[in-house]
This record gives sequence, structure tokens and C-alpha cells, in this order.
Amino acid sequence: MRSVALLAVALFAVGEPSQAGAQGTPTNGQVAPENGGRRTVAAFRLPDGASVTLDGRLDEPFWLNPVPAGDFVQIDPANGRPATERTEVRVVFNRDALYLGVTCFDSEPDRWIGWQRRRDEQLFSDDGFMWTIDTFLDGRTGYFFEMNPSGLMADSLMGLNGENREWDGIWNARARRSDVGWTLEIEIPFRTLNFNPDNDTWGINFQRVVRRKNEQSIWSGWARNQGVRRMNNAGLLTGIREVTQGHGLDIKPYGLVSSLASPGRGKSAMTTDTSAGIDLFYNPTPLLRTTFTLNTDFAQTEVDQRQVNLTRYSLFFPEQRDFFLDGATFFDFASDSGGNENMFSPVGRANEERIIPFFSRRIGLSADATPQKIDFGGKVTGQGGAHDVGLLHVRSGEDNGFNGDDFTVARVKRRLLRQSYIGGMYARRDPRLAGARPSHTAGIDGRLTTSTFLGNQNLEGSGWFLSNGRPGGSRGGNSAFGASLLYPNDLWNARIDAAEVGTNFDPAIGFVSRRAYRKYSQAVEFGPRPANHRYVRQVITGAGLDTLTDLKNDLLKRNIIVQLAQVQFHSQDSLRLTAFRRYERLDTPFAITQGITLPIGETYTFNRFRVFLSTANRRRLAVSTTTELGQFYSGTRTEQQLNISVRARPGLFFFVNGQWNDVTLPEGHFTTRLYRIVGETQFSPFVAITNNIQYDSQSSLLGWQSRFRWILTPGSDLYVVYTHNWLDDSLLDRFSTLDKRLASKVLYTYRF
Repeated sequence: MRSVALLAVALFAVGEPSQAGAQGTPTNGQVAPENGGRRTVAAFRLPDGASVTLDGRLDEPFWLNPVPAGDFVQIDPANGRPATERTEVRVVFNRDALYLGVTCFDSEPDRWIGWQRRRDEQLFSDDGFMWTIDTFLDGRTGYFFEMNPSGLMADSLMGLNGENREWDGIWNARARRSDVGWTLEIEIPFRTLNFNPDNDTWGINFQRVVRRKNEQSIWSGWARNQGVRRMNNAGLLTGIREVTQGHGLDIKPYGLVSSLASPGRGKSAMTTDTSAGIDLFYNPTPLLRTTFTLNTDFAQTEVDQRQVNLTRYSLFFPEQRDFFLDGATFFDFASDSGGNENMFSPVGRANEERIIPFFSRRIGLSADATPQKIDFGGKVTGQGGAHDVGLLHVRSGEDNGFNGDDFTVARVKRRLLRQSYIGGMYARRDPRLAGARPSHTAGIDGRLTTSTFLGNQNLEGSGWFLSNGRPGGSRGGNSAFGASLLYPNDLWNARIDAAEVGTNFDPAIGFVSRRAYRKYSQAVEFGPRPANHRYVRQVITGAGLDTLTDLKNDLLKRNIIVQLAQVQFHSQDSLRLTAFRRYERLDTPFAITQGITLPIGETYTFNRFRVFLSTANRRRLAVSTTTELGQFYSGTRTEQQLNISVRARPGLFFFVNGQWNDVTLPEGHFTTRLYRIVGETQFSPFVAITNNIQYDSQSSLLGWQSRFRWILTPGSDLYVVYTHNWLDDSLLDRFSTLDKRLASKVLYTYRF
């Protein structure tokens, strides 16, 4: 641990310049020397009386006035060369909103790809235009937006330790396809953004994806270790003056009607309830946002994706509720800043050791996701001087057999240099029961980041410390601490992590999968790109070592991972071959399934091999499959996963996912199954219905959620959600209804 910290200090002793380093000069003269290597685009103020009609046509005369941002440069495949398809971005504004007019020229306009339409879907399969805005010009945080030729709109908040994809900003746009390509007309109200009104210059960047060519091009920051999300490599947007957020007040009332029956829980009769609540959003300054919610309900939330658990630890399910997602990046902490997913694992397979001091799903949700009433909540997020701040207080009510609690979280980060910070966090959980005492968690963290290490390389170092206090708990072993050093670059990608978690560490509102251990991790990747290869774009090889000991330094686990090859093809197909060797000593009994328990103290060494294949998502039919086999504790395990995506036409999809495990041990044999079928009908970017059917053999539950969403106007929605759960009853040899619920919810936003 100490050596990691010393190494980080030594590396950063080289210093960090006051200006982000230039990225070099591509063939088309991208760099603007007068701005220290940062490109610039000027925003044109609309004349009095002029207005934008959002139709995607860009036919208003004023669109001819601004000088466009153009001359995009390829990130891939020909890094540093001019983009093969021209893109132009014009920016205009008035007192209330920022407008972008985007022209994506295409030499083959009929070959556009735009499968997705639904709000906030990922664009892995489509042509796309992405842009990021750093309203504070601090190179650390920002807003991310993206669209495709079908008019899909998606966004996220970018923070120092991660990205909040679930954020739904209030903005509007239209797309139009023509014989020159496709165009976008975009309106972003200033009320949607936090910014410094005294600064007329923002960071901004643009990226274009031409999916059929597997080409990515960018306006600024074309080096492969930069990209559209690294705001210190962004260009500059100038001229934003005399703009307003209005009174900075949004009022968002809701009304809900729901009917619930639970035959499997002894409540066969259908009961109908009505309720109402309100959310208030107020910006006391353009840099701060306050939120107040009363009688909060989350009936519109999408159902969790089922997972199979063959580990000794709790599964992690991400937050999906709007109130907690808004401004979530202001509460992130360095202990959970991307170090929890092994770089050699398939997407979504996280390490077993995860440390999150504030995990909002601890509020208003039980361990099995049973909702608990939230009476009210308040939140403040934003910037004050050189600080990023987050403050949250929520009261949950007595509901579904759970007692009410008061939850409080405070977070502050002091920005340092150009991309770094030091911060602190405090969390408190206070049960509202006579004689009950509160639990507390406090911590400090810091991050040092530079994009100019050895000239133009990225280097990141972080450290953190947490301590908690619980009523009646032991005074010892209640802390956790760690450090990381990352070298996230294109040819070489490496990281070193170290952490220790005490025996009694139990954060008040956090998530910890295990305790009483020390962990040391190292991983490195090498990813050359064969020059002028007809089929292969990149081949990545690497190795990693995870070592886990108890607090006496006796070995608990050692995991050696060798990525033999990850091959990425120009066609966007991919292949990955990975081998593992694992040693594990059980420090607790492992009830791997009903009737089979591996005893405490046993040691196991086993080898496994994984093959992952994926076809390009841009195709009408896309398939990915994973096969993993080999030894597993005292026996063997074969795991198979299959994902099939059928894109019948833009906006009409079917996804079929299956996962099977066959485990044979001397102690017994068992299998697990998980199936998921998702059908989506996306009538437009504003109207969609999704049906999600899931079954897993571990819980023996079959679930169906049908979710209809109509975005009446940005910020105002109508939801109709039906959820039905069946239990696979082995005694009756049939599925019996456990519970069913129909809910209709309408939300409307009034902006002042």
C-alpha cells in the first residue's frame, strides 16, 4: 500500500502544466496555436425576434451566420487523418437556450444506420453524433449528449470518478435525413445546465461515428488516449454572454393510480390506491441546484436485470430511481472509481470486492428490492468557489414491515491543479425508533490526474480512507483504505490497486461485499494495431494478478488472468480468449446452492478457460456468446451465455438472452438457468413500449414487466407499467401468481 502511494507521488512530481498539453498537429492543421492548442468555435447570438423551429431542417437564415466547427479528424481507423465524411456544427443562442445545428454529410446517404429511437438507449449499433460541454471550463466534469439519424436522444453527467448515464436532462431536438446525409437541430435550455455566468467560454467537443465504416472522428483531441469525454482535451465555445436560467425554479408534480394483488403472499384481492407528490428544483445560483421531493414514488422505474450468483457475496444492482440519479456524480468516491471491474472480464462481470461508502439503493429499498415509502427528501449539488458539493437528506416511512430512517450524506471536493481534487464525505443513518442510535461513516479521498505525463500520456493516482461507527459495535477494525495508480492509454493500459477492509467495517449507507481482507491487484494490456491489415484492427494481450489475504497476511485468494488475445476486426466483430488460474481458501462456509455447502478452511486450486465471440451490433441479426469451462472448486463447471439481437426495423427489436451453468462437485451436482426476452417497440424518440420477461432457476421466479412511456414534452411524461411475477411451484408443478401490479403515472414540469 505504502509503495503504491510513494510511486504515485514520485510520478506526479514531474509537475502538471497550467495548460493542457497540445495533442500534436494532424494533417489538416487542427491545432489553434493562439489558444494553447485548443480549437475554438464562436456562438452566434440570435437577433431580436428570431426563433428556432425544431424540425431538423436548418433552413432559418441565421444558420448561415456562425462559422461552423468542422475539419474533424479520425480517431479510428486512420488515427490523425481527416474524416472521410464531413461534419459541420454551428452554434447559436438567445437569452434562454443554446442551439446546435449539425450537418452530417454522407457520400452514401441511403446507407445510414439508425436502429435505436428510444430515449437514453446506447448507440453501439448506429451512426451517431456526440457532444460534450464543460460549462465550468474546469476539465473535470461535464455534460454528455448523443443522437442518431432516427432522432434518438441520450445524455449523461460526467464526474471525476465516473459517469451517470441515467441522468435525464430537459432538452429537445429533431433529426432529418436528406440526399446530403442527415441533420440535427438541438435546443438545450440554460435552465438545464449549471454554469458560471461570469465566464463566457465553455469547453466543448464533438464526435461523429459512421458505423458502416467503423469510423470515429472528432473535432478536438484525436489521440486514442483522449476522446470526447476527456474535457481537458476539448475545444472552446466562446461568446456565451447575457444568458439566464430564468428564476431557476422547476415544479414537477405527479399523480399515480396503482392496483396491486399478491395471491402468493396471502392478499388475493386487488386493491387500488391513488397518490400524488411533487418534486421542486431550484437553482439559488447558476452553479448550485437544490431538489426537494415530497411523497416520492418510483412506479415508473425499470425492473432490475436478473443475475446468477455462484459466489459467496451479494450481487450488485445499480441505482435506477430518478431522484437519486440526478446529481449522483457529486457523491462519487475514489474507492469505487472504476477499479472494480477487471479489464480482462466480459462486460458487466465485476470483481467480488467492491467498496461504496454511499449506495443510494440502501434508501427506500430492501435487500430484495421491496420498495419502502419515502416521505420526503432534499438535495443540494453543484459548485461553490473551488469546491464541488453534494448534500442529501431523506426520510423513509414505516412501510412493508420496515421501520423509518433518516439518511444524511455530505460530500465536498476541493479542485486542485487542472484535473485533480481532494475531498471528504460523511454519511449518517438514524433509525426513527425509541432508543435507537445512529450509524456514521466518514472518509477522505483524493485524485491526481494528468494528461501530459511523458509528454502526452494519461496518468491517474488516487487514495482514500473510510471509517465507520455503529451503536454497540467494536471500536477496532472499522476502517478501510486503499490506493490506485492507472496508466490508461491506447498502446499500453495498466493499473495497480491496493486496499484493506477491516473486520467491522460496515458503512452506514454503503455497499461492501466482504470484510477482513487485504487486496493487491496488478494488470497490464498491450494493444498494437497492425498497419494496413485487411481484416484486423487491433489485437490486445495482457495479464493480471489479484491477491487477497486476511488481516494476518495469510493467503485467501490468488487469481492469475491471462488474456491470450482480444481481436477486434474492422467489421466490428470481436474474439476474446482468456485463461484463469485461481487459488482460494474458504474463510467461511460456502453454501453454493441448496443442499451443497463447501466447508470452511478448505483450499482449492482450479484452472478455467473462456471464449467470447461477438458479431457487429450494426447488423440486423447480432449474436454474442461466451463459453467458459474447466475446474471449479472441488469439481467442474461449464458456463454458457448466448445473446441474440434482432433488429426488424428502426425502433422494433427483440433481444433473447440465456445463461446456463452445469456444476459437478463431489458434494453434488446442480444446474442454473437464466432466460430473458425483451421486446421493444419504439414508435418515435418520445413514445415507446418495452416488454421484459425474465426467469431464473435460483429464485424460481418468472417475471414480466410491460412499460409504456410517452414523453409529452421534455420533462413531462406519462407512464403505464404492468408487472407480474409467478413462482415456479415444484409441489404444484406449475407457475402460480406471486403478485401483480398495474400503475399509471403522469408527471409534468413547470419551469419558471
